[in-house]
Amino acid sequence: MRLRLRSERSIAADHRVVRLVASWCLAYPDDDLLSKIGMLRAGLAEAPQTEASTLLTTFLDHLSETDPARLAHDYVDVFDLSGRQTLFLTYWTDGDTRRRGETLAAIKRVYRDSGFAVDLRGELPDYLPVILEFAARVDPERGGTLLAEHRGALELIRFSLLDKASPYAHVLAAVCATLPGESPPDRASAIAMRGHRPEVESVGLEPFDPRLLPLHTGAEAGALR
Repeated sequence: MRLRLRSERSIAADHRVVRLVASWCLAYPDDDLLSKIGMLRAGLAEAPQTEASTLLTTFLDHLSETDPARLAHDYVDVFDLSGRQTLFLTYWTDGDTRRRGETLAAIKRVYRDSGFAVDLRGELPDYLPVILEFAARVDPERGGTLLAEHRGALELIRFSLLDKASPYAHVLAAVCATLPGESPPDRASAIAMRGHRPEVESVGLEPFDPRLLPLHTGAEAGALR
């Protein structure tokens, strides 16, 4: 099914366009993504102008003005070489534990109960771009609830990106702006919103998806607490 970025009667309430554009912005900046910048801009231009749409427009400016090789390097540096900005939301609450497998199964049930076949594209169900696309294209209510339930994780990713002075902080800020209430003023407040404390539990995880094995070194996991 082709993506369609169009204003709808309820767009101000459900933030579909913003969430769909944010999903694309968090993808690897390959030729396919870069070729869609004009389409993404057009979608935002048709939607109501909000803080979130302004933030995403700023990020699209960054994509347009930066050398593609630099974009690719920065994406790998931010999201692949360290788990401090991981986009797998349940890691921030459940860590690499058996409990995380249960949480992932609950998210998959949400997708299944929507009545649509959700293509995970090889990712775990808690991968932020997947949840954003689900909220935009399939079920805004259930998708918005998933995002709200992981608000603490989203805010912690945002703070980590700010620490790194990454333009991707604009994307996370835009996602958070679609949720009820204001963002927390500091990391300590975001940690309080998170709920469970992440843990590393490498023993006995073999029956689960191998991608559940630790994302962080012990030192990195400690830094997230």
